[in-house]
Amino acid sequence: MNPFLKYEQEGHVVTLTMNDPERRNPLTGNSAVPEFLEAIERIERDSSVRAVIITGAGTAFCSGGNVRDMDRYAQMSGMQLRQEYRTGIQRLPLALFNLEVPVIAAVNGAAIGAGLDLACMCDIRVASEQAKFAESFVKLGIIPGDGGAWLLPRIIGLSRATELTLTGQMIDARQAEQWNLVSRVVPAGQLLDTAREIAASIAANPPHAVRLAKRLLREALHTRLDTLLEMSATFQVLSHQTADHREAVAAFIDKRVPSFTG
Repeated sequence: MNPFLKYEQEGHVVTLTMNDPERRNPLTGNSAVPEFLEAIERIERDSSVRAVIITGAGTAFCSGGNVRDMDRYAQMSGMQLRQEYRTGIQRLPLALFNLEVPVIAAVNGAAIGAGLDLACMCDIRVASEQAKFAESFVKLGIIPGDGGAWLLPRIIGLSRATELTLTGQMIDARQAEQWNLVSRVVPAGQLLDTAREIAASIAANPPHAVRLAKRLLREALHTRLDTLLEMSATFQVLSHQTADHREAVAAFIDKRVPSFTG
């Protein structure tokens, strides 16, 4: 069987493509989660990676859970099913949340259920004009089991997140942009180029500063201001002591393009 996830690196940017277009790139009933976890571990070990793009092959970004695979859940005990979630899909939001390399979701088509939540696990979302979004768990009589109830309100606000979650309704790319679910909407043919431009802009900066800044943004989601300020002071000490900081200052004074080594 072909791998679900295609791993490609060009320069400092890794592109992860979900590659099961016939089934619309589902996250369950296959090897998607372990392959994502393996890729994230690989990225963490590789200091040359400064930005990541996640996208889908075919017409869909990600269809979420494989509905045809859900019948087996009814055959499992409650504790077995709980463990299935804890050791399966729930490992993905934790891994992406803790990854210090910035991740861009290039949403090429439908992002449904866990597919929408996967996009929300990323730091930046760019959508094709053909993209559609739905937090559709309620339509199947289930709830977001992968962290969506934590992620979505922090991105679009509680009222809109509640509306999407309780109605299961689908919104198009333009409405997603109006609701701040995505940063921008572009023609389908420009989606990956746009994501790569953003990734390149990130990768051009000192990698330690990018990673620490992302960590601060993540921690700020659930940390008090005074705690975050203490963490910021510590991170700033580390930043001031790096060669890339000295290079940035020198390049600014010399009016030249800096060269960052990480």
